[in-house]
Amino acid sequence: MSEQWNNFFVMVGGGAAALAGLIFVAMSTNHAIILRNTTHKNRAINMLTGFTAAFMASGLALMGNQHLEALGFEWLVLWLIATVVFIRGYVIAIRTGMSSIGLNIPRLGGGTLCYLAEVIGAIFLILGYSAGLYIAAVGIIVLFAFLISGAWLLMIGIYEDRAK
Repeated sequence: MSEQWNNFFVMVGGGAAALAGLIFVAMSTNHAIILRNTTHKNRAINMLTGFTAAFMASGLALMGNQHLEALGFEWLVLWLIATVVFIRGYVIAIRTGMSSIGLNIPRLGGGTLCYLAEVIGAIFLILGYSAGLYIAAVGIIVLFAFLISGAWLLMIGIYEDRAK
């Protein structure tokens, strides 16, 4: 893998780790509200899972002497798990209806497309096509926007619950 890709994954991995840490701190200071509200709890799980998956994907990409096919297999497993966690959490949050902030089909669809871009990128790598790196890169950048906005929605929901 080229130095440019290494730099990209260092940036993504570092950013994901930092943002996961911030989410964890926010969760620990508001844990009682998050645990009482199914929407908040699942949103927090989704944010941590997404940032952790991005960090892990970056770490796997930076492992030396690894063929792209092996990276594709590792990413496929990682992103399939993250995709299932995301969809499951979102569906549970919609069904319980405890907090409707940001719970809508376009957000579910957009987030799912980001995760599926990661899966498709992994499949391309398994098949020997380096274009999978580009697909995954676009997916992860857009996923960051969804994760950051999801974290913001979590904070807004907590604020509203405190105001009640």
